[in-house]
Amino acid sequence: MATDIFERERLLNAPTRNFLAITALLSLAVVAGSLLPAGSALHVPGYMVTLLGKYLTYSLLALSVDLVWGFMGVLSLGHGAFFALGGYGFGMYLMRQIGARGVYGNANLPDFMVFLNWKELPWFWQGSEYFVVALLLVVLLPGLLAYVFGRLAFGSRVSGVYFSIMSQAMTYALLLAFFRNEMGFGGNNGLTDFKTLLGFELQTDGMRTTLFACSAVALMAGYLLCRAVTASRLGRVCVAVRDAESRVRFIGYRVERYQVAVFTLSAILAGIGGALYVPQVGIINPGEFSPLNSIEIVVWVALGGRGRLYGAVLGAFAVNAFKTWFTAVMPEAWLFALGGMFVLVTIFLPQGLAGLPEQWRNRAIRGAASDAPADSANEGGAA
Repeated sequence: MATDIFERERLLNAPTRNFLAITALLSLAVVAGSLLPAGSALHVPGYMVTLLGKYLTYSLLALSVDLVWGFMGVLSLGHGAFFALGGYGFGMYLMRQIGARGVYGNANLPDFMVFLNWKELPWFWQGSEYFVVALLLVVLLPGLLAYVFGRLAFGSRVSGVYFSIMSQAMTYALLLAFFRNEMGFGGNNGLTDFKTLLGFELQTDGMRTTLFACSAVALMAGYLLCRAVTASRLGRVCVAVRDAESRVRFIGYRVERYQVAVFTLSAILAGIGGALYVPQVGIINPGEFSPLNSIEIVVWVALGGRGRLYGAVLGAFAVNAFKTWFTAVMPEAWLFALGGMFVLVTIFLPQGLAGLPEQWRNRAIRGAASDAPADSANEGGAA
C-alpha cells in the first residue's frame, strides 16, 4: 500500500507516463501521415489535421477546467471566456499581419475598422503587430481577469453554485460587450480572414501540420504542469479544500490564496488553448463567449472523468469527435444527444470514461469476494 501511495504522488506516475507516450506517438503518426503523398493509404489530409488540432486545443481547455473542478472542487462556468480572450489576444496579432492585403488595402487598420470609418488604431491595439506582445496578451488577458475575479469571489468566500452563477454571468457580460462594434474587436463578425503567421501562409498543409504539432506539445506541457501542481503541496492543499474547506481554514491555511493561484493558472492554460485554436479555425468571434460553451466544457470533463487529468482530455476528444459526426447527420438534435450522454454516463459511469477500467476491476473483485464464502461452504459440506 505504501508503494501505491508513493507511485500516485510521483510527478511522472504511471498514468502520466502512459498519457505522454500515447499522445506523443499518436501525434507523430498524424504528422508523419500528413507528410505522405496524397495518394497514399496512410495519408492524413489537411482538413483532418486541422480538425485534430482543434480537438487538442479543446483538450487543453478541458484540462484547465479539471484542474479547478476536479482537484479544487470549484465548478467554473466561465472558462469559455478565458479561452476566447486568449483567442482574441492572438487574433489581434494575426489581423495586424494582414496589412495591405485586406479588402480595403489599408496597411494600418484592420478591414472592420476601415468599414466602421475608424481613423486611427485604438490605443489597446498598439504593439499588437509584434509576436512577443501577442504572447503576452494571450497570458495576461485571461490571467488578469481570473486573478481579479478570483480575488473578489474567493476573498468574499463565494463558493458552490453561487460561484458557478457568478462565473457564468461574467462570461455573458463579456459576450454582450464584444458584440458591440465600439469595443474595437469586430463586433458580431469578430476577427477573421487571417493570412500569415510569422511570415508563413496559414492555408498551407505545412502550417496546418506545424500548428497541430504545437497544439500537441502545448497539451503535453499543460498536462505536465497540472500534474506538477496536483502532486505538490499546493495540490494536496487544494484537494483538502475540496473535501473539507472549513477544516483547512481552521488549521490556519489562507484558502483563498490557493484558490486564486490555481484559478489564475487554469485561466492561463485556457487562454493558451484559445490562442492555438484561432489560427487553425481561422476566426474568433463573440460566440466563443457563449455560456453554453462553458457548460459544454464541463460536460466534457464530467463524461471523461474529473479529477484524473487524462479523463478531461479523453472526454474532450470523445465528445467533440461524436459532435462532428452527429451534427453532420442530425445537427438540430445535438443538444439532446449531449444531454442524453451526460445523463447516461452520470448514472452508469459515475467516474466517467476514464474510470471505466477501475469500475470493472472493482466489480470483478466484489464478485470474486462474494463467490468465496459459497465455495468454502461447498467444500465443508463435501467433507
